[in-house]
Amino acid sequence: MAKTWLITGTSSGFGAVLTARLLKRGDRVLATTRRSETLAELASQYPQTLRVLSLDLADSEALLRTVDDAFASETRIDVVVSNAAYGLFGAAEELSDAQIDRQIAINLTASIQLIRAALPHLRAQGGGRIVQFSSEGGQIAYPGFSLYHATKWGIEGFVEAVAQEVAGFGIAFLLVEPGPTQTGFRAALEQAPELEAYRGTPAQTVRDAIDSGSFVINGDVQKGTDAIIATVDGTEMPLRLALGSTAYNNIARELESRRAALEAQKAIALHADRDAPSR
Repeated sequence: MAKTWLITGTSSGFGAVLTARLLKRGDRVLATTRRSETLAELASQYPQTLRVLSLDLADSEALLRTVDDAFASETRIDVVVSNAAYGLFGAAEELSDAQIDRQIAINLTASIQLIRAALPHLRAQGGGRIVQFSSEGGQIAYPGFSLYHATKWGIEGFVEAVAQEVAGFGIAFLLVEPGPTQTGFRAALEQAPELEAYRGTPAQTVRDAIDSGSFVINGDVQKGTDAIIATVDGTEMPLRLALGSTAYNNIARELESRRAALEAQKAIALHADRDAPSR
């Protein structure tokens, strides 16, 4: 049975591929973008099943209006996909206040506001699914991506809590965690000017790998999109979906390391409890 999807960030990357794939299989897509011309070809191919909505995600009031209008125009929206994001690279003290504010506004605040705007509509219609794009960077961290990681770790914590709040309404969440993938992310990556103090540090090592093209990118956006659609179509959705061998291996290694570090502190942790009251 055909589904109706509301998807943000559809001009490139996973959002663009997901939109095209869903339209091809017969689903209906309400696609938001800041540049509607990027979807002109698809709009001409699928005039009955693609609706392009102009939206600047940094404008919270416009986001709320767009979500309200989208649900009002459809009998039901089955899946809401929060995909829009951008990458920012630089050691923490290399970043400007404006860059920090924009990173948080687009990657974290906009995602939170999109979910909040969709929830009352999903409750009213008896449920639905929300796909929130995160990254392997919502579970691990690379030097030089501190603010990017702050937004991804932040949205994962938000979603994990909200998923528990709304499960009883038939609303389910999927956090998508791709590893490095050929999506144009590198080309659009904003880099802060390098400080001399960080020459020869891990942050410069990652910067050099990005600039030289030696940073390993083995994720396939087409295969990743197939996995997302198959997961959303499934009867039971996991909360998290890692995509690509890099994501799987890095997340697995990090979880094992954190578990080992936690176990090493067990005695200290338990000793920090209050003493049992004396009788």
